[in-house]
Amino acid sequence: MKIFLAQQNYNLILTARGRQTLQSTADEITSSGEIIALAGNVADAAHRRRLVAAAHEFGGLNLLVNNASTLGPTPLPELSQYQTEALHYLFDVNVIAPIGLIQEALPLLQSSGGLIVNLSSDAAVGGYPGWGGYGASKAALDLISLTLANELPPPKWGWSPLTPAIYAPTCTRLPSPEKISPTAPSQKSPSPSGAGYWGKTRFP
Repeated sequence: MKIFLAQQNYNLILTARGRQTLQSTADEITSSGEIIALAGNVADAAHRRRLVAAAHEFGGLNLLVNNASTLGPTPLPELSQYQTEALHYLFDVNVIAPIGLIQEALPLLQSSGGLIVNLSSDAAVGGYPGWGGYGASKAALDLISLTLANELPPPKWGWSPLTPAIYAPTCTRLPSPEKISPTAPSQKSPSPSGAGYWGKTRFP
């Protein structure tokens, strides 16, 4: 997505925890737009404020992509064995951070008629053994998106309503799921396409 946006000459604000990897990614992008790379953890409220402050420097915000997430401990434990401390951190990153960033960025997005994209997963609806913690966090993110789509009014300016959307890649896109969770099924049932359902999109 970042490559596509760069090709459209968007100004980009990129963030990741690893400073070196983040800067390497920014350096690889060819764009006539400006790119700001801010290393940090989106679970940190102060870092979320820095990201939105950078958007203010650009003069506005048209698109917010909540892509950061964590799988949790590996191998993925069954819910009955999941350490609550690890579960707290997983929800901090996968649930609290996206809603916190949305709240911080909402005034800018409403002004521009912007778009929110929350990246989800088939694990949100699959009930796969070993994926309960991660799946529960993505199910929460799905409900957040659905609720925001019903709660938020159209922006004061612009042509497009503020519409939270979901991009749901399959779990098999992750590297070696059987290694991450020994009980992960080798073939997963496809989730509903979500056509016409609060902007949820299933990519092949």
